[in-house]
Amino acid sequence: MKLNDLKAADWTLARRAEMMNPSVIREILKVTEKPGIISFAGGLPSPRTFPIDAFSEACAKVLREDGQAALQYAASEGYAPLREAVAAQLPWMVDPSQVLITTGSQQGLDLVAKVLIDAGSRILVETPTYLGALQAFAPMEPDVVSVASDAEGVDVDDLARKAAGARFLYVLPNFQNPTGRTMSEARRAALSARAAQLGLPLIEDNPYGDLWFDAPPPLPLTARNPEGSIYLGSFSKVLAPGLRLGYVIAPKAVAPKLLQAKQAADLHSPGFNQRMVAEVMKHGFLDRHVPTIRALYKTQRDAMLAALTREMQGLDVQWNTPDGGMFLWARLPAGMSAVDLLPKAVDKGVAFVPGAAFYADQADARTLRLSFVTASVDQINIGMAALAAAIREFAAP
Repeated sequence: MKLNDLKAADWTLARRAEMMNPSVIREILKVTEKPGIISFAGGLPSPRTFPIDAFSEACAKVLREDGQAALQYAASEGYAPLREAVAAQLPWMVDPSQVLITTGSQQGLDLVAKVLIDAGSRILVETPTYLGALQAFAPMEPDVVSVASDAEGVDVDDLARKAAGARFLYVLPNFQNPTGRTMSEARRAALSARAAQLGLPLIEDNPYGDLWFDAPPPLPLTARNPEGSIYLGSFSKVLAPGLRLGYVIAPKAVAPKLLQAKQAADLHSPGFNQRMVAEVMKHGFLDRHVPTIRALYKTQRDAMLAALTREMQGLDVQWNTPDGGMFLWARLPAGMSAVDLLPKAVDKGVAFVPGAAFYADQADARTLRLSFVTASVDQINIGMAALAAAIREFAAP
């Protein structure tokens, strides 16, 4: 039989594949690769913060002292010393057996979706919420319901009205992606108490919690009700995202199923990377390293706030002041669309992420996310001037 006589295969995609969508942010990042573009789009940590020397030393030591085990298949739960280190750094009592090391906290979201969501399951999210979570949840075909939110976080009364039959509420209390907001202590206390009263599980995602500028955020929601919460954390923002390591802290009633989902997904996260992180974390390294990240990011946040104040004069543009993290949330004048503004901004050499992608429903087309951590102060000044010029031209009759 000749090759050209073969019948083309009839690939029939699963229904869940139809629910998968490309990341808007990843598509925008392709645009930012053009020469000369100043990008405030990506949620990328600054490479200036990566502790290369510490990892160089850890790499050599791991290979020298534990190379065969580091390069071998490993336990699905994760490297025991790393799990112990994670449990020890949390502000509530956690047994290391509850710690599951994941391939980035994004995998944690995927595992949660597989274990807790059936087709048609009602799940609750903030307004707006993390795009990556919406992507992780979507293939399981849930009914995603947005809960009203303000500068302090989730509206607890609206949550109570929408909680009936919900599998969980997904929430990012600290320096949220995309808005940069932080849930207040009063709101956390009210939310935790109401969720416990309703029997509503919480999925608490905290990749940015260590990146505070002036004062640490309030106690995690999970610390207030460990049996009613699943907690996700990451090493991407405090060490390096290329390691692809995160973790999930789950109640003992849920942890075994998350582990089984992990086994089916990838057997285990890279054992070599886990050993390197465990080695780097020894002797209080993070206590010395993370403050340098905070100082850098605070300088860049302040530069962006100053540039916005200077460049947006006369424009009805609004923005917040995040207390930590990597993002600032802005809102364009009435009648403007961030999606429509983006190509005009790119023509002037600056990029951002339109906010509409972060809404499960009823998107606010005027919103946009600005990341301040990968651009220098000079680039921030130039980029904000370019963005203001694009807004002025777009607003002109």
